[in-house]
Amino acid sequence: MTYELIGISVLWLFLYGYLIVASVDFGAGFFAYYAKVTKKDHVINQLISRYLSPVWEVTNVFLVFFFVGIIGFFPDVAYYYGTTLLVPASFAIILLAIRGSFYAFENYGSKQSNLYMFLYGATGLLIPASLSVALTLSEGGFIVEENGAVRLDYLDLFTSPLAWSIVALAIVSLLFISATFLTFYASRAEDHAALALVRNYALFWSSPTIVAALTTMIALSQRNMRHFENMLDLWWMFGMSVGFFIVSYWLLYKGKYYGIAFICVMLQFLFAFFGYGIAQYPYLLDPYIVITDSATNEAMGFALVAAFIGGLCLLVPSLVLLMKLFLFNADYVKGKK
Repeated sequence: MTYELIGISVLWLFLYGYLIVASVDFGAGFFAYYAKVTKKDHVINQLISRYLSPVWEVTNVFLVFFFVGIIGFFPDVAYYYGTTLLVPASFAIILLAIRGSFYAFENYGSKQSNLYMFLYGATGLLIPASLSVALTLSEGGFIVEENGAVRLDYLDLFTSPLAWSIVALAIVSLLFISATFLTFYASRAEDHAALALVRNYALFWSSPTIVAALTTMIALSQRNMRHFENMLDLWWMFGMSVGFFIVSYWLLYKGKYYGIAFICVMLQFLFAFFGYGIAQYPYLLDPYIVITDSATNEAMGFALVAAFIGGLCLLVPSLVLLMKLFLFNADYVKGKK
């Protein structure tokens, strides 16, 4: 395996980590606001607050690693994506700032505010929607290079079924992932009222996730047949993804082994996410950025690989320690600390 493949594999693993951790965080914020609107905040908001308090500040570490690494490994990314993603990326950064600020205001301020909670919940859906534009652009045709300059064809983007199907998939997936984790978390806390509520959320959002995934596949076949056919060649990875989804849904429906159900959801998205990425090879941006041609020099590549593998080895144990000290500490989970 060449250093380019090792590098993109490590970066894709960081992006997958962000997909899971951020989904739980963003979805929890939305569910907190929804529970407040439906007058059920007394049931789950304490549980959600116990989860968010230790982790909300570290969620974006995975994303920072990915962006720094992708530009370091593939400098052309800065040229093509840097210009075309200026508006959506700036929008996402503003939303991240709003989300962090209003979370602090809501939890550490002198009084609670429906506006603060609304902004916190809404940004949790808008951030992944804006970031998902990068996946849409990678399929090709949305970026135009003319006279040595690149521009984004906004009309094509906003009228593309693929763009909207990816946005829908990003939103419903994060809600399903988050609801499944909160179900497991509520079971650990032995909070039966919260468990019943978030379990219903998980069951409700499971079907839209599959529908959105199928819709995205259909839209992709109409936009980028090469990528679609490559995904068909990797049918076993997507078959594994569907299999883990069925197991997780069955466990949620039966109301048992919620920890295994969440692990199955993680594996469901692991196989689907890596299957999607492998099928896109060798392109990072079709047809402009090819992984094997656009990578940095070999010495720099191996140095970056070593640095990011080291970072991964530090980050994962840190998250495990965080979970052990707070999230899965028996007294903390039950609200005794």
